[in-house]
Amino acid sequence: MAAHKDLPDYTVPSLTLQEGKDVAAILQERLHSLNDLALTLKHIHWNVVGPHFIAVHEMIDPQVDAVRAMVDATAERIATLGVPPRGTPGAIVAERTWEDYHLGRASTIAHLGALDEVYQGVIASHRKAAADTEAVDTVSNDLLVGHLHELELFHWFVRAHLESSGGELSTSGASTERGAARKAESAAKNEA
Repeated sequence: MAAHKDLPDYTVPSLTLQEGKDVAAILQERLHSLNDLALTLKHIHWNVVGPHFIAVHEMIDPQVDAVRAMVDATAERIATLGVPPRGTPGAIVAERTWEDYHLGRASTIAHLGALDEVYQGVIASHRKAAADTEAVDTVSNDLLVGHLHELELFHWFVRAHLESSGGELSTSGASTERGAARKAESAAKNEA
């Protein structure tokens, strides 16, 4: 009986309790990531400055709203699987596997460069979660794939600001938010 103590009392039909628990764990990590992304996007919304302020400021708010809707759908799916979702700030910080966003008040191009890195990480992890749920739970998989459609679209919006007319990304080769921000700013200065 003790072996089942960490299993949910119920899950959705056709999944075992263990499968429900495993899928919920995958979704919980995505929930933390999406909550973090929503907060990061709002932080960027408040802290962008410079000549393209209003365009970026207004581009970010619909992304925040869409990511918040993803958060709600993810949490509700976790609950449907019979597991209580954890959405507190302490749980996000304690359980996340990535660093906090590093930029404060900065130029629009610097924030967009850093956001390019953020979206790359979120999307890569979401793709892995979609792959990990595909054979077990088509409903959770479908949820994640739907998120990917929007996340990749938002990433394209960001990258459109970072792309040259020749199709090169100013953040190419960067591996950190700060590095991407520096590269984006440097490329913008060279274009001016």
